[in-house]
This record gives sequence, C-alpha cells and structure tokens, in this order.
Amino acid sequence: MNTFDLTPLFRSSIGFDRMQRMLDNAARGVDAGNSYPPYNIESLGENAYRITMAVAGFREDDIEVTVTDNVLTVSGALKEEEVSEGAFLHRGIARRPFERRFNLADHIKVSDAGLENGLLHIDLAREVPEAMKPRKIAIKSQASDVKVVEGKAA
Repeated sequence: MNTFDLTPLFRSSIGFDRMQRMLDNAARGVDAGNSYPPYNIESLGENAYRITMAVAGFREDDIEVTVTDNVLTVSGALKEEEVSEGAFLHRGIARRPFERRFNLADHIKVSDAGLENGLLHIDLAREVPEAMKPRKIAIKSQASDVKVVEGKAA
C-alpha cells in the first residue's frame, strides 16, 4: 500500500492538498537516491532557519540560488574546468553539477546567502505580514447600544 487517503483530515481545511502530494512523494521515496551535496537544516530561533550545504570545489560564480513559488532551488555547475599539470591518482572530491530543491512554507523568505570554507550558508526568515498576525478584537456590550427615549430605556 503506497498511497494514503488523508481526505478525512482535510474535510474542514482548504488549500492543504499540496501537503497530501508531499506525503505521497515522501512515501514513494522520490528524492531518496539524490544525496549530493550533503546538507544540514538548522533552527536558529523561532523565526530563523539556516540551510548549510557542503559544496567543496565550487566558487560563488558556480552556484545559483533562486526562489520560485515557495521552492528554493540551489544549483551548481563549474563554469570552467581547472587545468592540472599532473594526472590524478585519486579524485574523491565530487565536483559534478547538482540541483537541490527545498519546499518553503508560506512567508519564509531567503534573507542571506554566503560561501565560507566550502560551505554554502542560506539564511531563511519567517516574515508574517501584519494582516496575518493574531489581533485582539474588542467586544462591545449590547447595553451600551440601547437608546433612551424620554428618559426610559426602549
């Protein structure tokens, strides 16, 4: 049984059909064979996250970070192959092209990206708009809306 029917969970929810597709893909192991380059995802606080990818041998010009429709895409390809004087006896540093995709939740924005010591750091921040934040609603008493006619309550 490879599919799960989550319809009962979504009866009173609207717009969560994407979650069902993500769960189906996870059950099938769509991304299971792709493990290059390795990465970490850290929580730096309540609204701050960091993705760290090991991209040894790549320069800033070789890596592209883009966000489209809540999908963060990190891709890398060497622009020019380095010329070596000698022949390699062993070449263990993988410098092959890659593309890694991360699904971002709503209101997650990329705040910064930097390459340091072969590690690509991508900082993310949750920026919830003011209109989406919880707000307190004042409750009015019905007694204050009562109109008085000729000294008596109507």
